[in-house]
Amino acid sequence: MSHPHRFETQAVHAGEAPCPATGALDTPIYQSTTFVSADSDEMASVYGEEKFGYMYTRYGNPTLRALELKMAALEGAEAALTTASGMAAISSAILGFIQHGDHVVASRALYGAAYHFLHQILPRFGASATFVASTNVEEFEKALRPNTRLIYFETPTNPVLEIVDIAALASLARSRQIPLMMDNTFASPALQKPISEGVQVVVHSATKYLCGHGDALGGIIAGPGQFVDSLRHNLVRDLGGVLSPFNAWLILRGIHTLPLRMAAQCENARQIANFLQSHPRVDHVNYPGLPSHPGHETARKQMKAFGAMISFEVQGGYETGKKVMDRVKIFARAASLGDTRSLIVHSASTSHRAVPREQRLAMGVSEGLVRLSVGVEAVDDLLEDLDQALAF
Repeated sequence: MSHPHRFETQAVHAGEAPCPATGALDTPIYQSTTFVSADSDEMASVYGEEKFGYMYTRYGNPTLRALELKMAALEGAEAALTTASGMAAISSAILGFIQHGDHVVASRALYGAAYHFLHQILPRFGASATFVASTNVEEFEKALRPNTRLIYFETPTNPVLEIVDIAALASLARSRQIPLMMDNTFASPALQKPISEGVQVVVHSATKYLCGHGDALGGIIAGPGQFVDSLRHNLVRDLGGVLSPFNAWLILRGIHTLPLRMAAQCENARQIANFLQSHPRVDHVNYPGLPSHPGHETARKQMKAFGAMISFEVQGGYETGKKVMDRVKIFARAASLGDTRSLIVHSASTSHRAVPREQRLAMGVSEGLVRLSVGVEAVDDLLEDLDQALAF
């Protein structure tokens, strides 16, 4: 879907207009479960979807709709759907494609809960998943089967920041007529537009960069209108993973400053990555903005900037990774990301703890891996905090 305005303007204005009843400039929080019809005929036509309207927030709500319209505009999609969390978005979108007997090919480097859903929960529905090296399109192709109904990946990957060539994978998916789904949480539409590269469906944990303030859970699915409508009618409504109006309003508010926050966070991350790369206690730094990163050139091609996520390997393994996390004073020990505040997590003992060790290591999540979500604080303060944390 094309829009006449630039991204920064869309982030503020898309999907929102002054309230027609009151003139309120900001989108109201329609904190109501139920909506009243004028008469029985109108109620029947709304229930039958012969007329657009609202009847019950699980079926639709004006605050949620504003967020959906905004996200469709920002991702360049025909439509978008809000969900109660990022995992509600991921699981609902996957189930929208997959039935009993179907197969998914997914990148090996995934958010831990997404990996668990594909590896442990999807088989309960009689479907299966094969995991392949994230950066190797040939591996995706080799894993395809006659019953493959979906290719799923994320880039940059969590938490090792691998870069997948979106256009190359989209070309493969298109040649085999298999839908391609991507998690765009780490970059957000401020940095990359997967749909313009050939991805059919994009999912987000809106909890992260879209909200940006660590105060609202939410998820987004963006893609073709027919697919989104099918999910709305046949999955999200009935499974109940519906976003609350208040959380939708908080995420709307957060998106207004997304371009500003992301620019500041990316610049802070660039300086921190350079510092870590030269630190004697750090064996390796994963940040696509570093020329030494194997995905650097691909990231330059498909991203506006390199993001604000960094992971690095501390010398000494598991215990020293935890020690760095324990010693920081500004970075918050928290497993989320995309906040205005800088966050730190030791992946092996937290976000990927449920992933079997062998699989975890295959993902690149080593024992001493520490992940940073870089915020908007003064970068010199963040550098000093990491420097003292590494001085053990």
